[in-house]
Amino acid sequence: MPQYNPPLRDMKFVMHELLNVVDELKMLPAHADIDADTINAVLEEGGKFAAEVIAPLNLSGDAEGCSLDKSTHEVTTPKGFKQAYKQYVEGGWPALGCDPEYGGQGLPVIVNQGFYEMLNGANQAWTMYPGLSHGAYEALHAHGTPEQKSTYLPKLTSGEWTGTMCLTEPHCGTDLGLLRTKAIPVNEGQADGQYKITGQKIFISAGEHDMADNIIHLVLARLPEAPEGSKGISLFVVPKFKVNADGSLGERNPVYCGGLEHKMGIHGNATAQIVLDGAVGTLVGQPNKGLAAMFVMMNAARLGVGNQSLGLTEVAYQNAVAYAKDRIQMRALSGPKALDKPADPIIVHPDVRKMLLTARAYAEGGRALNTYVGLQLDKALSSDDEDERKECEAEVALLTPIIKAFITDNGWIATSHCLQVFGGHGFIHEWGMEQFVRDARINMIYEGTNTIQSLDLLGRKILSNNGATLKKFGKKIATFVEEEGTNEAMQEFINPLADIGDKVTKLTTEIGMKAFGNPDEVGAAAVDYLRVVGHLTFAYFFARMAKIALEKKDSGDPFYTAKLSTARFYFAKLLPETASLIRTARAGLNPLMEMDEALF
Repeated sequence: MPQYNPPLRDMKFVMHELLNVVDELKMLPAHADIDADTINAVLEEGGKFAAEVIAPLNLSGDAEGCSLDKSTHEVTTPKGFKQAYKQYVEGGWPALGCDPEYGGQGLPVIVNQGFYEMLNGANQAWTMYPGLSHGAYEALHAHGTPEQKSTYLPKLTSGEWTGTMCLTEPHCGTDLGLLRTKAIPVNEGQADGQYKITGQKIFISAGEHDMADNIIHLVLARLPEAPEGSKGISLFVVPKFKVNADGSLGERNPVYCGGLEHKMGIHGNATAQIVLDGAVGTLVGQPNKGLAAMFVMMNAARLGVGNQSLGLTEVAYQNAVAYAKDRIQMRALSGPKALDKPADPIIVHPDVRKMLLTARAYAEGGRALNTYVGLQLDKALSSDDEDERKECEAEVALLTPIIKAFITDNGWIATSHCLQVFGGHGFIHEWGMEQFVRDARINMIYEGTNTIQSLDLLGRKILSNNGATLKKFGKKIATFVEEEGTNEAMQEFINPLADIGDKVTKLTTEIGMKAFGNPDEVGAAAVDYLRVVGHLTFAYFFARMAKIALEKKDSGDPFYTAKLSTARFYFAKLLPETASLIRTARAGLNPLMEMDEALF
């Protein structure tokens, strides 16, 4: 059975040594009283919950899965899930990053993200139940009416109720403009805020379960005579049980689970087919402006999915390392290393180390990027400087598709490598490795496939404003390069960082020029391009981490020695992937489109 150990040492390094988050947060009125001891204490206790309460349920939850009673439409989660959720609520964990006005603790986003990384590493399927609730909370907090906020936010904050996002329909996924779910005013002809909603939604994570008293569905639907396409979509809040004026639960709303998907992974999470049969809901935000409100939840979910793969990368690495140190197989090519044993531990073999270090580097790079974006999000939400808020919002928007796509691609690579370290045992369920691979695969698909993220990055976030936001982020990198340009000890990191920065600038310009002639050139290059920019961000943070490690390598703490080795591995073995990616991005559209469709 796999084990999980919270990576607290590296989390604290990123927060306190790399990003100096306490000094940054103290500049924000909402977090003026924050201190390192508080952050560390929350993460330490959160790590205990993750490791001791939900990690032991991961393997069994995967084997058992969820079950649906078709006569009642009720879903039962795997053994132990409901009890673990009760402990989660009693511990006050759902309120961690929520507004104190609604019973929240008001802690920074980065603290909540760190906690959720550990939850995901321990048990991604379980974590999706509270994770989606937090997204529903964010959407209602940003766009809900005062009545909706007072009705739903305290219960979502406490964890007594959970939330979902209901977007996808059988005939449409990312292209939400095609959705058919209808919303009709309860009092026909009067837009008094209540609507009867009818339609079908699929792939609704945590759409039905037995862990909370009520489930709050955020549903996209069309009003009568709404414009065609995405401009005619509205957002509604539809509770499983209607809520009485005094806040108590009323009658059952006709929104129910019609079936559970039979999936490759995340078996412990109920991926539901949701049927709405005249379910009563209330409008969130303005009519036909539902996507703007839902994007609050979708963007939170995209950052959350990156965090899911970060957690899986870390836990897969931990278990693969433990196995590689214990498993003996053959002798090192340079001669025996474990003379007291009939064979050497497989960790002596170069390719095993390459697989382990790949996972480690992708975990540490992902953690640095994730935490950095969390800090920018805290500034965007809480700064009293409007210019700073706007700048941070733009940077979060730029980096969100990179977190979602690059970290999840890396998670797939890392978990596959770690399974390989186990050899045949990796293919066996009891070791847990094949579950990590299966669970990681969905993260590249949902909340907008990684191709969609790539198109979003290149088309909307970069080319649409002539690269202005990317240039601002690039200026931070250029400043760091200039500051360390004469530091001899940093040249092995600074030179390749400067090189990839220049190449990204040139590649962006080249693709932009091609796109003027044919917009499909963006589609041809986007996936490769995102991966190149993802490496640019990792190279920047690894160079910064290497600087700290160099300064402290003689401190006697082996952590810094290991950090330096990981950074060197990243620059030597992983960053060079960008050479082939740039070449394939430049190959353009013709190799993809010249074959006639009939020949496929």
